[in-house]
Amino acid sequence: MADKSGTVTAGRAPTADQPANIRNVALVGPSGSGKTTLVEALLSASGTIERAGRVEDGTTVSDHDDVEVRQKRSVNLAIAPVRVGGVKVNLIDTPGYADFVGDLRAGLRAADAALFVVSAIDGVDGRTRLLWDECARIGMPRAVAINKIDHHRADFDGVVEQCRAAFGEGVVPAYLPVVSGEGDERTVRGLAALLSGRYTDHTGAERTVRDGLPEEIAAQAGPLRDALIEGVIQESEDETLMDRYMEGGQLDATLLITDLEAAVARGGLHPVLAVSATTGVGVAELLEELPRACPSPPERPIPPVTTPEGRPVSDLTCDPDGPLLAEVVKTVSDPYVGRVSLVRVFSGRLRPDSSVHVCGRGLADRGHEDHDADERVGALAEPLGNRSRPVGEVLAGDVCAVAKLAHAETGDTLSDRERPLLMPPWTFPDPLLPVAVHAAHASEEDRLAQAVARLSSEDVTLRVEVNPETHQLVVWCMGEAHLDVALDRLAHRYGVEVETEEVRIPLRQTFTIPAQGMGRNVKQSGGHGEYGVCHIKVEPLPSGSGLEFVDEIVGGVVPRQYVPSVEKGVRAQMEQGVGPGYPVVDIRVTLYDGKAHSVDSSDMAFQKAGRLALRDAAEKGQVTLLEPVDELSVVVADAYMGAVMSDLSSRRGRVVGTESLPGGRTLIRAEVPQAEIARYAIDLRSVSHGTGTFSRRYLRHEALPRHLADRYVTPKAGAR
Repeated sequence: MADKSGTVTAGRAPTADQPANIRNVALVGPSGSGKTTLVEALLSASGTIERAGRVEDGTTVSDHDDVEVRQKRSVNLAIAPVRVGGVKVNLIDTPGYADFVGDLRAGLRAADAALFVVSAIDGVDGRTRLLWDECARIGMPRAVAINKIDHHRADFDGVVEQCRAAFGEGVVPAYLPVVSGEGDERTVRGLAALLSGRYTDHTGAERTVRDGLPEEIAAQAGPLRDALIEGVIQESEDETLMDRYMEGGQLDATLLITDLEAAVARGGLHPVLAVSATTGVGVAELLEELPRACPSPPERPIPPVTTPEGRPVSDLTCDPDGPLLAEVVKTVSDPYVGRVSLVRVFSGRLRPDSSVHVCGRGLADRGHEDHDADERVGALAEPLGNRSRPVGEVLAGDVCAVAKLAHAETGDTLSDRERPLLMPPWTFPDPLLPVAVHAAHASEEDRLAQAVARLSSEDVTLRVEVNPETHQLVVWCMGEAHLDVALDRLAHRYGVEVETEEVRIPLRQTFTIPAQGMGRNVKQSGGHGEYGVCHIKVEPLPSGSGLEFVDEIVGGVVPRQYVPSVEKGVRAQMEQGVGPGYPVVDIRVTLYDGKAHSVDSSDMAFQKAGRLALRDAAEKGQVTLLEPVDELSVVVADAYMGAVMSDLSSRRGRVVGTESLPGGRTLIRAEVPQAEIARYAIDLRSVSHGTGTFSRRYLRHEALPRHLADRYVTPKAGAR
C-alpha cells in the first residue's frame, strides 16, 4: 500500500495479553459528522501517531485507500488500534454515507460497542435513528459523542434534546461544555465532568484539570448532574443507592462512575460526551472513557454458531484456550500483498502458518457459492492505516489482518480443521440500483468481466449479472456513490475504461386475440430443395403459461417426424420475437394442416416453416408488449408514508396493502413497473429523508399501456 511517511509512529503494534484488556468500538454516524477526524485526534492523543492528518489533505490513517484520498470521504471499514493504559482499544471507523452500509454492518459485527458521532451543527438525521435501532435490536452498548462543539453554529443543548427524542430517555449528558461568546466569537472555555465534578480548563496554552466546578458552572450543571445520577441509580444493581439519594445523602462519585460504566455495558444507559476533534477539546476525556465504559469481548455473547451441517454449538466462550472461531468481516485486494482478510477472532488463537478450515454458507444468491476448504494462514498483522504491523498471534476478542487466504470471502468462518464451525453471516443489504456497463474499447471486454468479478468477490453489496434477455452486463450497487467507487477502482486499480448506459427493460410480447398463420418454405430451383408448409392457430394464454404446442394433424399431411420440427421453429421465433423483436410468451400454438414433399422436405425446412407461420399470425392478429412488474415492500417512517404512497402512484404503481410496524414505521406493499423504479434506491432516500428502505422481487409481466409503447416499437430497441 502507498506509504505516507511520517504519519504512523514506528514500533511494535499495541498487543493485548488477555481478552479482558481489549475493547472493540465502532464509530457510527452520518457522513460529515467527523468520525475520521475524531479517530485521528484519538490516535494523536494516545501517541499512536506523531501528528493528526486531515481528510481534506488525504493524510488520515482511516482514509488511506486511493479512492478515499481522491474522493475525500470514507468508503471503507478501517481499524485503528490505540493503547490506553493497559487496554488495547480497536477503533473501527465506519463509512457514514448510506451507500456503504455494508462496511458499516461489518464494523458492527467486529465491534462490542458503538460510539455514535453526531455533529453539534447538523444534529440527528433519519438514517442515524435507523442505525441506533439496529444496534438496539442486537443489544449492543451505545454512547454518543457530540462533535464540533467549538463551531460558531454549534448547539450542544439542542442536539442533546434531539438525541433524547430520537434515541430514548436513556441518553444523558456525562459532560457539559462551557462556552463563552456568540457567533464567530464563540469559544469553548472548558469541559465539566458531571459525576466526578472535575473541570478541564482550555483557556490556556495547555489543558488543566482541577477538582470541583466553578460556581457559575455548578449552577448550570446541577440539573444535568441530577438527571445523570437518577439514570445511574435506576440502572444500578445496588438497591440502597435510591434510598440514600432520596434521603439527601452524599453518594460516592467513584461508586456512581462504576455503576454508570456497568449500565453502559449492559446497554441500559447511553452517556453523551462533548468533543471537538479539530481543537482537541474532550478528546482526552473520550479516550479515558472508552476502555472504562465499553465492555470487553468476554462480557459480550458470541454470535450464534453451528456445525457446517447446521447443528447448534453452544459451548463456546471468548476463551484464548478454546477452539478456534473467527470470522472474515472484510476482504480487500492489496496491489503488493494480494488478498487480505480482516478477521475478528471470537475464540481460541490465530497463529501464522497454522492450518484452518474455511467455511462459507448463505450467500449463493449474491454470487458467492457455498464452500469448504482447508487453508494455511499467512502472515498476521495489525492494520493501522496504510501500514500493517506484524504480530505473532491474535487472541480471542481481537481483530487482525490475514494475508493470502485464497478461498476466504467476506462472512466466512475460520475454525480448527479438526472441529469445523460455521457462523451464519450477518444481514447484508441488497444492492438495488442497477447500472449497465460496457468496456470503452471492445478489446477490453474480457478484462472488464474479470475485474467486476473480483470487485464483487470483495464487496458483498455489489452484484454483477448478465441479463439473459437484454444481454447487458448489469452492476447492482447501493447508490450513485457506491457506483462511483466501483468505476473508480475499475479505472485505476484494474486499468479498464468503462462506460455506463441505460438499463434496458426486458419487454416481452404476446397475442391478445386468436390468429392464424401459414408458413410456406418452398425452394425447388434445382438440386436438393426445401419444402415445408404448415398452418397454425395461435391463442393467448394466462401470464406465466409459456408455450403450449398442440398437434392436430390428421391424415399425415405433415409427417410425424416433422411435427417436432415445426414446434422447434415456433420456439426459435418466439425467442427472437416478432415485429419489434421482443420474446413472445404465453401462447397456445395448434398445428392443424400442412404439406410435405417426399424428397425435398426435411427437419430444417419445417423449422423455417414454423418460424414463418408465427410471423404471419402476428401480422394478421394483434400482438401487445408486456412489461415486467415488481412487488415493492417499502418500510418508511409514518411521517413520510403519504409522500411515499403518492410517489408510488406517480410511477404507475398500485398500493396493495399497508401494515403498521413497531417504532412508528409502516410497511407499504405495491406493484410497480420495473421501468419506473430503476433509480428508486436514490429517489426513496430523497422522499423519505433517509428513513426509507425497500426490497423488490419480480412478480409478472403485464400489458404495457398503449401510449407508452411507441418508444419501444423500433425493431430490436432494447431487446438485445
